Amino acid sequence: MSNGNKSGLVVVDKEATWTSHDVVAYLRKSLAQKKVGHAGTLDPFATGVLLVGLGKATRLMRFLSALPKTYEALMVLGKMTTTGDVNGDVVSQWDMAGITLEEVTNVAKGFIGRIQQVPPMVSAIKVGGKRSYELARQGIQVEHRPREVFISELEVYLEDDEVHGADGTATFRLLVNCSSGTYIRALARDIGLALGGGAYLKSLRRLSIGSFTVDESHLVKDVDVCYIYNCSVIMRDYPSSVVSKEIENSIFTGNVMKKDTLGVSGSGPWAILNIDNELIAVYEEKNSDQATPAVVLS
Repeated sequence: MSNGNKSGLVVVDKEATWTSHDVVAYLRKSLAQKKVGHAGTLDPFATGVLLVGLGKATRLMRFLSALPKTYEALMVLGKMTTTGDVNGDVVSQWDMAGITLEEVTNVAKGFIGRIQQVPPMVSAIKVGGKRSYELARQGIQVEHRPREVFISELEVYLEDDEVHGADGTATFRLLVNCSSGTYIRALARDIGLALGGGAYLKSLRRLSIGSFTVDESHLVKDVDVCYIYNCSVIMRDYPSSVVSKEIENSIFTGNVMKKDTLGVSGSGPWAILNIDNELIAVYEEKNSDQATPAVVLS
């Protein structure tokens, strides 16, 4: 089916119950690939876009992780769970069945822009070398520090047929465009708290990472080599520059280069391509005039 030396990117539509690690392990075996890594962990209950790098492309995953993301989620007001999602145990409950779309929309407006967000206790954040979800399973409580995130768009919609539940809950659909590092479970929790109660996520789907969307994704078991994007496509959301053969040879020695020499401007990072439009390196800003190699692909 595959070439174990293949390098590139696969856009996976992760299914519920699969962990991001499960996806990596499956593709490592099915594509006979030693080096496999992903950009942007998705919770097991969540579905949607997971970007998986193969071979040399694993060195580029941090640039994809930094891209903004879009999510669609079902938020249930009236209950709070241990995990912030449907898989957790209910720890608190309120009667929020009377909450209206107008009320939720008005509160949601307060979360647009740069906000301070405390990550969920059950998350992939490392504390003392261990993931916080591993500590949570051991009964160890971890208090995360607030972090700044940016939400550029937050829209609230009625969820047909199940807006008001008999158990005092109210369900709304969220569409969120946000920066890397934003927790949608924490966003739902905080919206619930702002409305005088609590909330958890019934479902979560990542629609995009940067320009990579679910429309170009594939279920992991359907992935074949024909779905692998080359390394040049990986950096399509970043500015790029094509360099001559002479400059290419200098890049392969790992040299710091003048921005003018590379034909780049701004603050980067920049995808550097050869005359055949193949990605040969990614450069980052060193100072106002120079750029330094972050990744060089031989």
